[in-house]
Amino acid sequence: MKIAALLTLFLLTLLLGACATNPVTGKSELALVPESSELDIGSNQYLPSRQLQGGDYTADPELTRYVSQVGAELAKVSDRKLPYEFAIVNDSSPNAWALPGGKIAINRGLLVELNSEAELAAVLGHEIVHAAARHSAQGIERGVLLQGALTAVGLAAGESGYADIAMGAASLGGNLINQRYSREAELESDQFGMLYMQRAGYDPSAAIGLQETFVRLFGSKEPNWLSGLFASHPPSPERVEKNRQTAARLGRGGKLGREIYRRMIAHLRQTKPAYDAYDEGVKLLDRQPGQASRLADKAISIEPREALFHALRGDAYQQQNNLQQARRAYDKAISLNPEFFLPYLQRGVVRSALGDDSGARSDLQRSLQLLPTADAHYHLGRLAQENGDRRTAVTHYQVAARSQSKAGKAASRELATMQLSTTPGAHLDTRLGMDRSGNLLVQISNNTGIGVRNPVVLVGRRDAAGNIYRGREHKVEGVLMPGRSILFNSGIRGLSNRAQLSEYDARVVRVDTVE
Repeated sequence: MKIAALLTLFLLTLLLGACATNPVTGKSELALVPESSELDIGSNQYLPSRQLQGGDYTADPELTRYVSQVGAELAKVSDRKLPYEFAIVNDSSPNAWALPGGKIAINRGLLVELNSEAELAAVLGHEIVHAAARHSAQGIERGVLLQGALTAVGLAAGESGYADIAMGAASLGGNLINQRYSREAELESDQFGMLYMQRAGYDPSAAIGLQETFVRLFGSKEPNWLSGLFASHPPSPERVEKNRQTAARLGRGGKLGREIYRRMIAHLRQTKPAYDAYDEGVKLLDRQPGQASRLADKAISIEPREALFHALRGDAYQQQNNLQQARRAYDKAISLNPEFFLPYLQRGVVRSALGDDSGARSDLQRSLQLLPTADAHYHLGRLAQENGDRRTAVTHYQVAARSQSKAGKAASRELATMQLSTTPGAHLDTRLGMDRSGNLLVQISNNTGIGVRNPVVLVGRRDAAGNIYRGREHKVEGVLMPGRSILFNSGIRGLSNRAQLSEYDARVVRVDTVE
């Protein structure tokens, strides 16, 4: 009871000490994540979060500048001054998101669904409030508090988990982008986002029509919408009604900007069929690379400045083992957008297959700078292994093996193969037993991810230091697949009770792996 009381007191002290005034709402609320950590999270996760979704849209730089200008006007009138940034993510799903610290993105796929600059302002203003009102940071704090007393014990021991959580695991940005905001957070962002619209000179009533459109699209259950904006920002008739009430309170009037928005978005709308062809080509790539290549060509004929289209062409050539053509397609993709990780990764794989180890290594390392991936670490591990650099190979394989992806599993197999060749006893388990005749039995279990053949086992007495002496090697003929065991008679006889088993030991000393 004393420990429980101390933990309760500790949590109460922590919570009371962590209260702060929300800069947007003026309410007193819990604030476990300091502003410095918000800024660090946003800064560190902004690039990888965009990379994961297709990188930045670069085919129309003027549109990117325009979106940033609209965002900057709203940021100027917000209630919290942060280093706001705005980017267009090169993805067809209709989505927008904000990271802590004011790092905001809107997808290319949402821009083509909007009808005015005021609607764009409604989307960006809403995301600005999510950042300014600490909604993403609150999501992190909820995760912290769910650990309850365990968190308190860690803190009491002087090992605060908050710093680790605030600085984030590699996937923190993706988790924040995909988190579903609470009803209260969405209503709050609508309300203050409309206020920021009015302050910046926009008609806040544009947010009403936008939400009505979202409710209609949400009801259609279109997968593209359900997996995009609506996954984290679910619309509702309640939000539409609240927006009407806010607009009535703020009063109508202000800029709509329909004509300028149509002009700025014209090129993106004209090239939408190219992105539709690209999206279809990506779906067909594994099964029908020839058709994927034709769709990439179609997309390029409409919009030759888009790096994604040339990268898809490279992927299709690579699938068809046309490596020289693939290399040239990736060269073009990189020349059009040198800040996207995927063409570097794919060109690195192709260069490796063509025997250009130096170029492959350079491309794979550049891809890691833009976005750390299991694939790049796996292929760098393969290059190092093939060049006899075992230490570097193991390092890359160990990193890749943390992933459950295809590359991560392949890295795990390579790592196990390398380790089995040098220290098989550390990876194949042995257990001792005896039969009714007093014979010492040895069981070998394969708990690795790869099959082994003809394991050689040293069996003998164990000395005080745990070493086997006066031992004898036994070659066990056959294949031992993952998850299976083999039992054999060691030839040592005369055991009278199981306590004598502690006098012996067995260790796998050599093994062949099954390809």
